[in-house]
Amino acid sequence: MGDRKKVILVTGGSGLVGKAIETVVNERGGRQEGEEWHFVSSKDADLTNRESTQELFKRIKPTHVIHLAALVGGLFRNLKYNLDFYRQNTIINDNVLYTSYENKVEKVVSCLSTCIFPDKTIYPIDETMIHNGPPHNSNFGYAYAKRMIDVQNRAYHSQYGCKFTSVIPTNVFGPHDNFNLEDGHVLPGLINKVYTAKKTNTPFVVWGTGSPLRQFIYSLDLAHLFIWVLREYDSCDPIILSVAEKDEVTIKQAAEMVVEAMEFKGEVVYDTTKSDGQHKKTASNAKLMKLCPDFKFTPFKQAIKETCDWFVANYDTLRK
Repeated sequence: MGDRKKVILVTGGSGLVGKAIETVVNERGGRQEGEEWHFVSSKDADLTNRESTQELFKRIKPTHVIHLAALVGGLFRNLKYNLDFYRQNTIINDNVLYTSYENKVEKVVSCLSTCIFPDKTIYPIDETMIHNGPPHNSNFGYAYAKRMIDVQNRAYHSQYGCKFTSVIPTNVFGPHDNFNLEDGHVLPGLINKVYTAKKTNTPFVVWGTGSPLRQFIYSLDLAHLFIWVLREYDSCDPIILSVAEKDEVTIKQAAEMVVEAMEFKGEVVYDTTKSDGQHKKTASNAKLMKLCPDFKFTPFKQAIKETCDWFVANYDTLRK
């Protein structure tokens, strides 16, 4: 990352991944000498507005950007608002990347999602398969907007030599997640439901059959890997940040671990009238492990317990 002072701007800094990076930088020895970190949220700038984005960059003068800001939602919100997810995210990404180019930012690391991969594919999916076919139709708007970041990164690199890259995390969870049952993701939704079922002495209802398979990555592990990418990974090709294929779990197994972590003793019911979404999206972390062979992931059970404990301790103020 060079010798001059590094000013790192993190968009979406108040979200799940932004907060995890902030925790690692400020509390877990992740900061290097000569680094100045700025974590911004929608309160600091409207990234759907070009002028507001430019003002933010003028104020902070970043040399490096971690771009996390996005309009996000769970399966059911995506199904309903595919156009909104496409338009808003495309505008945000274009503003951040173009303003980074205008301000001669040395490096931008953007966050993609495994939902960008083709629906019809072979497993495990890897970084070369992103554009091999249409994504799952449940969230095609969000998926295509995220795919376009990869296209823009390559275009900025080929036309201007910019060092713009992207990472593809699998299902992220951890403290500061969105635990809202309508537009949160699967694991925080399960945690909130178990907590409520325990408190109200009612059954814990899991939507779907519990059979879909997912790779979950703890937000604090992802934060360490984001910082590694910012400092060490210089290709514009995306890199998947994920646990190994063998660490994939079913939604049912994840639900059972949440039940155990929350010490829930009530009835567990699977509502099979609800959609399962995609059955599996198994991703290969071979590229990551080749480049970063010594990285140790937090055991899933421990990460779930830490997240549940955080949820209980912060229940009154968290997003739900």
